[in-house]
Amino acid sequence: MTDRAGTPPEPDPPAAEDTAPGAPEQPRKRHWLRWTALAISVVLLIAAGVGWWFYRKLDGNITTDTTAAAELRKYEKERPTAGTTAARNILLIGSDTRTGEGNRKYGKDKGTQRSDTTILLHLSAEKSSATAVSLPRDLMVTIPSCTKPDGTRTREQFAQFNWAFEFGGTACTIRTVEKLTGIRVDNHMVIDFRGFKKMVDAVDGVEVCLKEPVDDADAKLKLPAGRQTLHGEQALGFVRARKSIGNGSDTERMDRQQQFLGALVNKVQSDGVLLNPTKLYPVLDAATKAITTDPGLDSLRDLYDLARAMRAIPTEKVQFLTVPRRPYTYDANRDELVQPAASQLFRQLREDKPVLVTPHTEEEGGEGTGGTGGGGRGDGKPDDADAPTPSTTPTFTGRNAAEGVCS
Repeated sequence: MTDRAGTPPEPDPPAAEDTAPGAPEQPRKRHWLRWTALAISVVLLIAAGVGWWFYRKLDGNITTDTTAAAELRKYEKERPTAGTTAARNILLIGSDTRTGEGNRKYGKDKGTQRSDTTILLHLSAEKSSATAVSLPRDLMVTIPSCTKPDGTRTREQFAQFNWAFEFGGTACTIRTVEKLTGIRVDNHMVIDFRGFKKMVDAVDGVEVCLKEPVDDADAKLKLPAGRQTLHGEQALGFVRARKSIGNGSDTERMDRQQQFLGALVNKVQSDGVLLNPTKLYPVLDAATKAITTDPGLDSLRDLYDLARAMRAIPTEKVQFLTVPRRPYTYDANRDELVQPAASQLFRQLREDKPVLVTPHTEEEGGEGTGGTGGGGRGDGKPDDADAPTPSTTPTFTGRNAAEGVCS
């Protein structure tokens, strides 16, 4: 075919992209993009696999206490009714068992264990506050008839509180707490000495301040005076020591435990632990290995939801106090409740109503135990003029997590 002049037409010019200087690179560019997409997909799959492995590992660390759940079902009719709000009550039990790795050095294993520390943690329905109430181990209470590990039963008796854990384990302790307070325990966690140490080590220690040096052979604790960071073994000795720090009372020891736990909560929240995977994983690994819990809290998702709820609470709204108590009338080495302050506290928590916690004062001394309806003496015996009214928030001596141990 020719043009009008009779000469063959010139071929059509190549497309612009084929003649551009970079044209030879185009196939290689598409090839590179395909390999990049493939590599990203592989990385994402590996990350998902690793994430799933970590999840399964952490989830498998948790020990579920099905025995207590089965025992509690037998007594459902006598237990307090479940609350109508989203508030939760979690019983935290520190076991002094000598069995298990790392626990034998704290004493001979006599085949029994008692609750060295017991705290009733109340999370408000609005998740705007958390109130942790320490129950003294020497508090005289009515312990119901409980099933022992060998299948036999104990008789109902009036005895010191930590015997309940020895008699019938977690279920007996929960029933004793519910009988004492009228508050239904929704969940529970048990942690032993080794678990506590691992938790403290996972957050790289907790800072404390000591007015005087400490040398306590029983608690395996020897520390200089001043500000210092305690790690596992030292931290355990600090919260367990009784005779060598302060006035030697169990009340002061509970106050020290509350201070330490408050500092631990504060560090976890302020140090970015919950938002940093490299910091969070060791904490989760230690926490999941450390606890034995009921079926309602025995998964990583359950614990994460709990941690997320706690993270949303300002540290000044995470409160610690000891149930209003005083030396038992018939034995000064035991405790009894101060009334009506104790009943007032239990009612507020049972009905998910607020309580106000204020620091101890010098006038109250180390045995300050109670509260008032209007911020009065704080000795657990409200003045008539300060008697609480429905519109008054009861006040109790204690502290909050924002204060820290060195406050």
